[in-house]
Amino acid sequence: ILGRPEAMLTPAHAKAMGHYWRMHQQADGGWGTHIESPSTMFGSVLCYIGLRLSGVQADDPAAVEGRRFIQENGGATYTSSWAKLWLCVLGVMEWEGHNSVPVELWLLPKWFPFHPTRLWCHCRMVYLPMGYLHCSRFVYPQAESDPLIKSLREELYTQPYHTIPWSRTRHLLANMDAYSPIPKLMKLLQEGLAIYELPLFSAMREPIRKLGLQYCMDYINVEDIQTNFVDIGPVNKIMNMLCVWHDGGRKITPGVTRHFLRIPDYLWLAEDGMKMQGYNGSSLWDTALAMQGICETGLAPEFPEVTTKVWSYLERTQILSTEVSQATEAFVYEQPALRGKYNRHVSQGGWPFSSSAHGWPIGDCTSEGMKSVLRLLQVAHVQEGIADGTLQAIGPDRLQKAVHLLLCLQNPDGGWPSYENNRGYLWYEQLNPSDVFGDIMIDYSYVECSSACMQALCAFRRMYPDHRKEEIDDAVKLGSQFIQSIQRPDGSWYGSWACCFTYAAWFGVEGLMAAGEGPNSESVRKAVHFLLQKQNDNGGWGEDFRSCYDKDYSPGGMKEYGTGGSGVVTTAWALLALMIGECKDVRAVKRGVEYLMREQQPTGDWPQQGISGVFNRSCGITYTAYRNLFPIWALGRYTTTYMKTVGSTVWGVAAPAVQEKDEDIVGKTE
Repeated sequence: ILGRPEAMLTPAHAKAMGHYWRMHQQADGGWGTHIESPSTMFGSVLCYIGLRLSGVQADDPAAVEGRRFIQENGGATYTSSWAKLWLCVLGVMEWEGHNSVPVELWLLPKWFPFHPTRLWCHCRMVYLPMGYLHCSRFVYPQAESDPLIKSLREELYTQPYHTIPWSRTRHLLANMDAYSPIPKLMKLLQEGLAIYELPLFSAMREPIRKLGLQYCMDYINVEDIQTNFVDIGPVNKIMNMLCVWHDGGRKITPGVTRHFLRIPDYLWLAEDGMKMQGYNGSSLWDTALAMQGICETGLAPEFPEVTTKVWSYLERTQILSTEVSQATEAFVYEQPALRGKYNRHVSQGGWPFSSSAHGWPIGDCTSEGMKSVLRLLQVAHVQEGIADGTLQAIGPDRLQKAVHLLLCLQNPDGGWPSYENNRGYLWYEQLNPSDVFGDIMIDYSYVECSSACMQALCAFRRMYPDHRKEEIDDAVKLGSQFIQSIQRPDGSWYGSWACCFTYAAWFGVEGLMAAGEGPNSESVRKAVHFLLQKQNDNGGWGEDFRSCYDKDYSPGGMKEYGTGGSGVVTTAWALLALMIGECKDVRAVKRGVEYLMREQQPTGDWPQQGISGVFNRSCGITYTAYRNLFPIWALGRYTTTYMKTVGSTVWGVAAPAVQEKDEDIVGKTE
């Protein structure tokens, strides 16, 4: 669309992406929504088009097989709405085949029961440029003359392109894509909007639409500035870039160039080729968790270079809290009036999932960042560096801003959401138009986010007991009640951000213990019992992505991607939960530890196994750092805390040593 500018992607990039698509094409010829997903039309149509755009010819075996899969499943009219939007933009589907995304909705008064500003931020920031592209009827300018587009129009469908009754295809969807089928209410509204889009109503519609497009473009420009052109995620980033290009007269303007410069933030090269990540990395999240795990091993003082580097990273990554970040355009929009205008929660003092430049603070990321800072403040090398000026201090005022963000973020139900307070209502899900993602319309309260925020507030309270004490006490109490209220009868919690019940159990038990519930509370005992019931014969625990998708513990565990149905990450999560919950079944914990020891490789690394992360119920995320940081954390807790407290109490003497593997550090430390 943009003329293949090498400032954005070089031919080498395109070739590496083509390799990635080849590596993950499945035996049936299709592609999954993610690499562990069975083939979907959503994944297959987009990957097929990507393969062809990267230079692969139509008669290439990969293209032949991909085309066969698409056509055998009805053709591209049966893909999901998000894919259909890209087909329309590229010029291989007519806009009549896509349901309306009216920008006029943004002009409604904010008190209106349904308003786009009330949507979860990821949903909101995708449908913002999506509406602009739809209402502009954006199409690749050379679509009618480009031979590749002409060929794709023939390849993607089961009948001649010019004979397809596009308006009748809007609701077509392959069963394999229907994770979140369009509710009846939304279908009814979409039919009404289809009438609204008819030429008959253009005289009434177009003046209002023009104002809506202006509003959206202003909002897009501000999102670009607040995120330093990274944007909240890759989907809205590319759409924003196209909107800026269109608004700038279809030219490579400075705004488009600034978008180009941030494309590499999302690219990741590995043995299977080049891919675009679902976020611009997880660096803050991984670093904060890893540092807490290292500190719990008691070995942090042995690695002064690591601890001081991490401190410096955490200091400069706190959002809008450094001199450098406060000198950027983004800081201007932290003013309350502008935050209100552009629908942003407080940002200053928070920590992001990835980088400071990204600019979106998240509740659990802020919490893990602050917990890591508070841990490092107890490490001698960090204390010395702050004292002699070689390390920049993170003073109480900056920690207090993080606390303020967390307190403001708590939802009325007592739980914590991801990015923002919930602004909408549960019935918004009846308007979910995505087809393929679940629970995307509002920012719910989650056990993981709630637990992390409670732990952070409790850790802060221990160090600064007089700062907003009553507010923190009340917040933690309400958070504890929320976590208990959403616990399932079997003692489990559903995990929304990783796979799945073991992950949620770790957070659930950690949060309750931080809140003072104690190991004998009913909720903690039920959670411990649930985990013990799920332990495998080899001592480990295993879940795969199906737990997230089905919202039920996966009976197959990690059979395909782990060892004997167990995985090192899920085992570490289960152990962390059992140990913080002071599980009395020391033998079960010991067996889990022995499993982790057996799986460790001679290099000290643990093997990369199945996908451990998830978002929106149906899309997996690979966290490559998890395979090391969580086993380290679990082994550290076992040796420094659990066996010195629970273990010695249960056995009456020093607990029996774990079976050593060669010269095992864990056995020696114990």
